[in-house]
Amino acid sequence: MKRRQFIQTAAVASAAALIPSFAFASPKRKIGIQLYTLRDVIFKDVQGTLKQVADFGYQELELFGYNDGKVFGKPVSEVTKMVSDLGMKITSGHYGTGLVSPADRPAAVGTLVNQWEKAVNDAKTLGQEYMLIAYLQKDERKTIDDYKKVCELINKNAEICKKYGIKIGYHNHDFEFQPIDGQVPYDLMLKELDPKLVSMELDLFWTIYAEHDPIKLFEAHPGRFEQWHVKDMSKDDRKRNADVGTGTIDFKAIFAKAELSGLKHFYIEHDNFPTSSIESVKADAQNIKSIIS
Repeated sequence: MKRRQFIQTAAVASAAALIPSFAFASPKRKIGIQLYTLRDVIFKDVQGTLKQVADFGYQELELFGYNDGKVFGKPVSEVTKMVSDLGMKITSGHYGTGLVSPADRPAAVGTLVNQWEKAVNDAKTLGQEYMLIAYLQKDERKTIDDYKKVCELINKNAEICKKYGIKIGYHNHDFEFQPIDGQVPYDLMLKELDPKLVSMELDLFWTIYAEHDPIKLFEAHPGRFEQWHVKDMSKDDRKRNADVGTGTIDFKAIFAKAELSGLKHFYIEHDNFPTSSIESVKADAQNIKSIIS
């Protein structure tokens, strides 16, 4: 390299070093979907439903309904190939504790209390980074001690996940914010769950429905909320979901705090729909692009 070229190159490098790292554009966020949104159609046609999801522009998937080596009634290896062939990635999945099960049969295989390591091994095959405890049955959350028991169980099984390079996590609804004997269960969970091993997936809708501010949670617990559920709230009935971007939730303001949250993945989700699941999923994919751009 000639001396003049060297000086010019060095000068550019030195100038670049003075620019703070946040000045460089971060990689574009990938759009994810929790497939529970399509529960009314996906079991009828797994391949066709996944194809529609890919065509709408979704890139990352969060699964539900795992049971004994199968997802949507199909072997995990088959689902893995379907997703890969469509150019998408499975990053997360929802699971149960298994603490409450029908009296006539044991807990489903692949819950925290029944062959959890099998579920973890299958999650690794699927390519997942996270395994989320998705919901607590009423009999699993009657008392603060019940919540402490759940936290202990999650922390214990987090060690199994760690062996496979997967992180366990917890997904909230609104009931975790309802005080029991003067204590807010979600506050307890943030304290009891090991932050080194357990990630929190914040459902923005249910958090706001419970009249809590996601941004204040990010500020109080920076980096804890690595995944979000993104679903909007109807202007007419706050119990109902609106297509993302058409309701009352200010997602722009929340996404502006993504780094503070520790966000790595987010998933569009609906519990209910203005019209149909497919129409909402299509509209959500279109609308979210302007929010995260």
